[in-house]
Amino acid sequence: MENNEIYKVGLGLWKLPKDDCAEIVYNAIKMGYRHLDSACDYGNEIEVGQGIAKAISEGICTREDLRITSKLWNTYHAKEHVLPALEKSLADLGLTYLDSYLIHFPIAQPFVPFEERYPPEWIFNPDSTSPEMQTAPVPLHETWSAMEDLIEKGVVNKIGVCNYNSGLLNDLMSYSKIKPAQLQIESHPYLTQERLIRLATDYGIDVTTFSPLGALSYLELDMAEQTDSVLTQPVVTAAAQRLNKTPAQIVLRWGVQRGCTIIPKSSNLTRLKENISIFDFELSDEEMTGISNLNINKRFNDPGNFCEAAFNKFYPIYD
Repeated sequence: MENNEIYKVGLGLWKLPKDDCAEIVYNAIKMGYRHLDSACDYGNEIEVGQGIAKAISEGICTREDLRITSKLWNTYHAKEHVLPALEKSLADLGLTYLDSYLIHFPIAQPFVPFEERYPPEWIFNPDSTSPEMQTAPVPLHETWSAMEDLIEKGVVNKIGVCNYNSGLLNDLMSYSKIKPAQLQIESHPYLTQERLIRLATDYGIDVTTFSPLGALSYLELDMAEQTDSVLTQPVVTAAAQRLNKTPAQIVLRWGVQRGCTIIPKSSNLTRLKENISIFDFELSDEEMTGISNLNINKRFNDPGNFCEAAFNKFYPIYD
């Protein structure tokens, strides 16, 4: 694997259980992962930090070998809360700086003090008889200005955004003094987002895609059905047979071959190894086109759906 390829497949840390997280992170680094995608909201940054520390202490890698991302949660969008939120993540991870820090959602929610509830998640008043998500009047340009301050303080190397659409990205580029280095979005063969990826690329922004295998990330949350899987599509299985690879490897290869960084998640060591072993083959132009043509604009991670269903708040951001 070439040096630049080692960061093209990261380990997604969403939904990794606390009890296993440190060992999974350690084993992933041991088998070759150097890119870790974390977030306050995942609730496991202490354990992620333990896995990182173990790998570094054993000489498997240095801190400088790693690319570690975390994300600013919705409740910390006000200017005065951005630095403390970052410092909390750094303390939990046991780090002095992050390689990347991203705005997790273009959604501002009321501040929840760390000592009251951490991570604060989506619901503002969980003990209420009618718990619900609430929003706060914090403009995104205020949040971005505070993100820029983190660069100037030297505690973050790059800043970026997640879950932005093209309109928000164009707007951000118009007012930002320090331009976003990264855009992280949901993308897979059922949601190719080619126009948004093209726009980001035109701006010189690197694109990272989460849920690169689509429905697999959402089955356990009842946000997808087995029939939503892209892995049984004939164009995927035919490529897998031709190349003697698994269908998952074919879909992940499609993700990086189109120029994106991908962050699949797994707690299974065999799958972890499989997910990173996608650089010894290439898909043909016909296979790339065929997989891209599976697009049906199927979004699994959509606040316009899950906020109303789970948090009693209708709050679409993509429409």
